[in-house]
Amino acid sequence: MAPSRSPIRQATNGRVIRSPLQSSYTRSNSHLCLLLPIKKNAKRTSNKRRSFGHFVSSHPRPPLILSPGSPFSAFDLHGQRTSDRSEAVSRPSLQDNLICPPVPLLEPSETLFQCEESQLSLMLKSAFLFHFLAALLLLLSLTPISSSLSLESKALLEIKGQLNDPMNHLESWNESKSPCEFAGVHCDIGSGHVVGISLPSISLSGNISPSISLLRSLATLELGGNAISGVVPLALANCTSLRVLNLSTNSLSGLLPDLSALRNLQVLDLSTNGFTGEFPAWVGKLPGLVELGLAENDFDAGEIPESIGHMKNLTWLFLAQCNLRGEIPASIYGLTKLGTLDLSRNQMSGQVSKAISNLSSLYKIELYQNNLTGEIPPELANLTLLREFDVSRNQLTGKLSPEIGNLKELTVFHAYTNSFWGELPRGFGNLEHLISFSVYENNFSGEFPSDLGRFSPLNKIDISENSFSGDFPRFLCHNKKLQYLLALDNDFTGQFPGSYAECKTLVRFRISQNGFTGGIPGGIWGLPSAVIIDVADNEFMGGVSSDIAMSASLTQLYVQNNRFSGKLPAELGDLPQLQKLFAFNNSFSGQIPSRFGDLKQLSSLHLEDNELTGPIPSQLGLCDSLVDLNLAQNSLTGAVPATLALLNSLNSLNLSQNHITGSIPDGLQALKLSSIDLSDNQLSGRIPPDLLLIAGDEAFSGNKELCTDRAMHTEFSFCTLSHSHKDVTRKPMYLVITIAFAMIILLAGLIFVSYQSFELEEKNRRRVLEEGKEKDSEWMLESFYPTELDPEEIINLDEENLIARGGTGKVYRLDLSKNRGTFAVKTVVGAKVVTDEVDIMGKIKHRNILKLFACLTGRGSSYLVFEYMPNGNLYQALRREIKGGLPELDWHKRYKIAVGAAKGIMYLHHDCSPAIIHRDIKSSNILLDEEYEARIADFGIATVAEGSESSCFAGTHGYIAPELAYCPKVTEKSDVYSFGVVLLELITGRGPTDPQFGGQDIVFWISGRVDGQNLAEVYDHRVPSSAEEDMGKVLKIAILCTTKLPSCRPTMREVVNKLIDADPCSAVNGVRATG
Repeated sequence: MAPSRSPIRQATNGRVIRSPLQSSYTRSNSHLCLLLPIKKNAKRTSNKRRSFGHFVSSHPRPPLILSPGSPFSAFDLHGQRTSDRSEAVSRPSLQDNLICPPVPLLEPSETLFQCEESQLSLMLKSAFLFHFLAALLLLLSLTPISSSLSLESKALLEIKGQLNDPMNHLESWNESKSPCEFAGVHCDIGSGHVVGISLPSISLSGNISPSISLLRSLATLELGGNAISGVVPLALANCTSLRVLNLSTNSLSGLLPDLSALRNLQVLDLSTNGFTGEFPAWVGKLPGLVELGLAENDFDAGEIPESIGHMKNLTWLFLAQCNLRGEIPASIYGLTKLGTLDLSRNQMSGQVSKAISNLSSLYKIELYQNNLTGEIPPELANLTLLREFDVSRNQLTGKLSPEIGNLKELTVFHAYTNSFWGELPRGFGNLEHLISFSVYENNFSGEFPSDLGRFSPLNKIDISENSFSGDFPRFLCHNKKLQYLLALDNDFTGQFPGSYAECKTLVRFRISQNGFTGGIPGGIWGLPSAVIIDVADNEFMGGVSSDIAMSASLTQLYVQNNRFSGKLPAELGDLPQLQKLFAFNNSFSGQIPSRFGDLKQLSSLHLEDNELTGPIPSQLGLCDSLVDLNLAQNSLTGAVPATLALLNSLNSLNLSQNHITGSIPDGLQALKLSSIDLSDNQLSGRIPPDLLLIAGDEAFSGNKELCTDRAMHTEFSFCTLSHSHKDVTRKPMYLVITIAFAMIILLAGLIFVSYQSFELEEKNRRRVLEEGKEKDSEWMLESFYPTELDPEEIINLDEENLIARGGTGKVYRLDLSKNRGTFAVKTVVGAKVVTDEVDIMGKIKHRNILKLFACLTGRGSSYLVFEYMPNGNLYQALRREIKGGLPELDWHKRYKIAVGAAKGIMYLHHDCSPAIIHRDIKSSNILLDEEYEARIADFGIATVAEGSESSCFAGTHGYIAPELAYCPKVTEKSDVYSFGVVLLELITGRGPTDPQFGGQDIVFWISGRVDGQNLAEVYDHRVPSSAEEDMGKVLKIAILCTTKLPSCRPTMREVVNKLIDADPCSAVNGVRATG
């Protein structure tokens, strides 16, 4: 920031003006100069009595200097203001009235010029009179300026008073300083008036004061990237000098006032707020606009006004996600200076006109996520400056014109999720600047352009879900920049090119669901930056190389459904970040490596349908994060390791169709299993009763020697002493003793290590908390999972990655550097909200509960770091549609989400001690991962069941149980009711308070239709009628959950069992298989 200057010094560009109030002298060649009034027309005296003017006229320069642009006006000695301030310093009439006797200052006694005594007396009297009048004139001239500056200072302080400034950026805004010294304030160098306020992205909150209108000279107001709320004051329309108005990325709301009076505006950016009401058509009255941003607001559904075409100087038009409908107005195609056109994430319809070729200055087109139809006009090829083009997620069709491949400046081409068909233009292979190319989920076919990537710095390519055939292109990584290579679900054949073994930059490598044959090029197993390697569903042969250890960042490995053979490399156990290993339906043989026990992050292990032999390694019990374990359809032997009982996160266990012997460990009952299958083995002894309740008889069938307690009504025989005797005598006693002894040692070691780790963690936690108390201004990072999070990465969030905003803060997507993963970061307002949410989410771990990785607090701010959910929340997903108007969520996905969410709530109610009541179960608090697995989120108002009497009415309208209106005591049955409402949303596709309900809620609306058996009106008409039978089963459960009397509602454990039983033939098996 430039050093602050006082108004006077700033106004004169740093040159000091000596006014008569300061001194009646000025230095000129070390002489004393007096400013005296002499009449202009006075006659010259004789040589004996020479006038003073004679000497002044020959003086080398005028002693009083007034700079151009100074707030001080020059006056002649008759009191007349000069017509031009720059002339005042040189016109002869002023110089003729300056008297400068050549009297040296250092030697006043030496006089070179003699005056008569009477003449000297007259001179002194005249000097006194002149100084008095000059001082009076200066005071009069300064009064309006001082008053104006005082008014501006007062206005700025009132603006500050309406803002919260946690970082103290406005500390310099105080009464002791000039407004021009305020941080972020800019003043005019000539007048000293405030002309600019620039305070972007400094964590301000509060409101915009109407006193802003007092700054009549204000030309720039930049407050973007803060958390300012409230409405835009109507008084802002009085700031008619405004040229730049940027209030983007705040929390402003309400109706936008009419700002059409700001006729000087060139930049208007109000994007990323919460404005409502009609789209502001008055912007068409601002013909001077160069940049216009109104994106990401909640305007009423409406069309773009034709008057937008009046702004012929527009270069940047940003109207994304503001509920626009209708066609692109023809007037837009007349904005020939337009460089960026962004109408994305709206509901625009119609076709892209060939008149788009008129926009010859366009370099960026963003039309994705609309309802556009028709073909891309060939005239698009006339936009020779075009660099970025995105029409993804529309209903566009037809072939791409070959000329489009000749857009030489293209860096980004995105056309995914449409219905394009035919071959891609060959010209794409000649592009030299292409960085990102994405056309997935279309109907493209034929050979892929063989040279694509050969001449360009390609970084990302996704051509998945098309019908490309023939050989795979060889040059996509030719320039060694490629990070994302996604070519899933095509018809490529032949061997995969070996050139990709040298593509060390690859982060995501996915070529599954093709027809590749032969072996995997060796170097691909050891890609050093790879996070995902997916070669599933091909005809690959050979084995997985031990080079896999070089892929140290690998989190997911998919090799299932191929013809791989040989042993699973033990080096897989050297991948510390590995979370998912899918290798089922191959011909892998040998034993499961014991080093798999080192995979602390492993959540899913699928090795079913192979030729594995030997015992199940007991070390698998050390995989703390394991949720899903499937070793079925192999030739495994030995006993079920008792160490599996240590897998506290385990949700699904399938060991069926092996040769496993011995008894079922009782410790498995303590796990939170929702699915278990031990069928078709050689197990014996007693079936733990809790496991039988969870899974039923089928999960244990095919084990002839199993028995149950007498109280159980199953197909198995009752356990007797003979069963117990058989179990013991079947094997030599020494083997039993050896195993038992080994287990005791292993368990003791695990308990000791866990205790030491717990003690260390508690010490560190206490130390961090103490340090945080001593130095509250520092950041305190509390982690709940092993991560490499840097506080600087967390706090430096990019507003472009804003995912959502809520009552307690905003949520951002955070992509960590060096490919360390993607997270969701929630900025939270209110220390109590942070404490409540962290206290609950930091202690619970379940696959259907959103994972809280860390909490960062300090400097008046709080950040919660969660796992990232790429499919958003259930409320959004229910309203998204894909091709042909079909819903994104078919019934199978909805059922899967229902079961997953129910399991998450069941865990809170039945497996946490004390039980946790969420209190705000709703579709927007159920998040969806990439596989549409549900996660329960937002525990900001959750509470424990013990003493859960609430003084406040918490929850969301439409989901709140009716008893909470008269009884403040919250119970688990309140959550059951809310979950029942979510089930009704899944069935109907409608919100809990849909306008079609006539002011009633969804429970009341459903009850009227069910009583009249008018079920056709209930079901979501977008779901095929073939699913109605299954939907009817879930509808019965939803009605039970929303029963008015809490005592008549089922528990969440009962709800889960009922949901599983609702579809035993199809969806249940799929859900159980994934846990």
